[in-house]
This record gives sequence, C-alpha cells and structure tokens, in this order.
Amino acid sequence: MGGNAAERVPRDDYDFALWEKRVDALVMIAQAAGLMTVDGLRRVLEDMGEDAFETMTYYERWVASLNQNLLEEGTYTVAELGARMRDVRARGDTYGTAQRG
Repeated sequence: MGGNAAERVPRDDYDFALWEKRVDALVMIAQAAGLMTVDGLRRVLEDMGEDAFETMTYYERWVASLNQNLLEEGTYTVAELGARMRDVRARGDTYGTAQRG
C-alpha cells in the first residue's frame, strides 16, 4: 500500500507461473482491443482496499481488475461469468482429470 513501510523487493529473476503469464497476456489483449486502459486497471486495484493487498497476490489482483473492467465494459454479464466458472469447475482440478459432460 502506498506510503506504508514494506519489505525489500527481491531483485532476483522471477520465474512466472503459466497462469501469471496468461493473466498478463489477457490484460494486454483487453487493452489492445480497447476494452480497458491502464488507468482502468489501476482504478479497480486502488478501489480494492488494503485487505486485497494483504490476501491476494499481484496477479490475483490483476485478474480481479481485468474482470471488473470487462464486466463494466459489457463484454460479459455476471450470469455468463458464473456459467463459465461452473463449466471450468466441472473439468476437475487438472485437464487430465477433466470430466466430459
């Protein structure tokens, strides 16, 4: 959080997880398509409050911001998002254990 004391930021190379790379790519695609801006991303991040910064990772916050921006843009509805989330959940924990239905 801005203005609060924090630990040193490690400057070691970080090996991003695949899902983090995908989140970054989705944000870039949404921006290129005119569905959101950097300011829109930041606005939602700042509106999340301190609890989000204490409990969510960097890219989890980005996912939440991307989602909020896409909902506001009308890209999809909350109902459509819920239906898609149910579909993904039904796949199982991994693609290898996905159930087809």
